[in-house]
Amino acid sequence: MGRDVVAILGARGMLGSDVTAACTRRGINVRPYDLPELDITDPEQLERVIRSADAVVNCAAYTDVDGAESQQELAHRVNAEAVRLLGRMAADNGKWVLHFSTDYVFDGELDRPYVETDVPNPINEYGQSKLAGERLLSQSGCAHCIVRLQWTYGSHGGNFVNGVVERARSGTHLKVVDDQVGSPTATTEVADAVCTFLSRQTRGLLHYAAAGYASRFEVAKFIVERLGLNVGLSPCRSGDFPSPARRPLNSRFNCDKIQAYLDRPIRPWWEPLESFLRQL
Repeated sequence: MGRDVVAILGARGMLGSDVTAACTRRGINVRPYDLPELDITDPEQLERVIRSADAVVNCAAYTDVDGAESQQELAHRVNAEAVRLLGRMAADNGKWVLHFSTDYVFDGELDRPYVETDVPNPINEYGQSKLAGERLLSQSGCAHCIVRLQWTYGSHGGNFVNGVVERARSGTHLKVVDDQVGSPTATTEVADAVCTFLSRQTRGLLHYAAAGYASRFEVAKFIVERLGLNVGLSPCRSGDFPSPARRPLNSRFNCDKIQAYLDRPIRPWWEPLESFLRQL
C-alpha cells in the first residue's frame, strides 16, 4: 500500500480494533473511525472519510442477532443501506473497499461446508440485512472484496468465547448446544489476513474461518479444560434455548479459495483459541 491512507470503519469494535492494531504493526497508514466521529449511515460524514482515503475497510455493522428481529429497520440501515452508500461513493471516487459479512447468510441445512457459490438463504433478520449489504455493494460498481466470517471472538466486545469464560468462572453450570457446528475464529487471525488483502487489493467474495470444525459444546469444553475450571458442563439442543432469532446449525466454511490469497496456511481453531485463553 506504500503510504496510501486506509480508512478503517468501526475501528473500536471487536474486529476493527484488531484490524487497526495489525495494520499499524505492519506500517500501514491507517485512519480509524467509529462513533461518535463517524456514523456510517450519515452520507456527509461517510463521503468525507471516503474522499480522504485511498482504500476503505468496513468493520462497522449492527451485530445484535436477536435484537435485529425487533430492530429490523436499524439493522438494515447499518448493514445494508449504509453499505450501499459506501459502495456508491467508493465507485464515484475510485476507491477499493474491503467489507465483512457472515455465515448467517446461509440457512445451515447443507450437509457439507459452504463454498462461495452456494445460494444464500438467511433464516433471521440479521442474516437478511448482511446479505442485502453484500448485494448492494456488489451492485455499486466499486472495486471491492467481501469476506464472510463466522464465530469470531476477540478482546473487545461480547462473543461466545468470552461469554463461556465469564459464566464458567462464576461457577454456573453450563448447558451448551451441540448441534451448531462451525469454526471459532480469532479476530487477530482475520486482521493478519486483512493486511495481505490490503497489499494486493484482492477482489471477489471469499469465506474465511479457522481450520477445522467443532460444535459449540466442544468449543466450550475446550475452554473449560484449558482454563482448568471446575464447573459442570452438559450438551443440549438449540431447541432447548428458544431465542428471537434462529441460528444456522451448519456454519462450516470451505476456505480453499481464500487460502490461495494468503501468505501462510490458515491455523486450526484450537491454536489461536489457546493463545487467547492464555492471555486472559
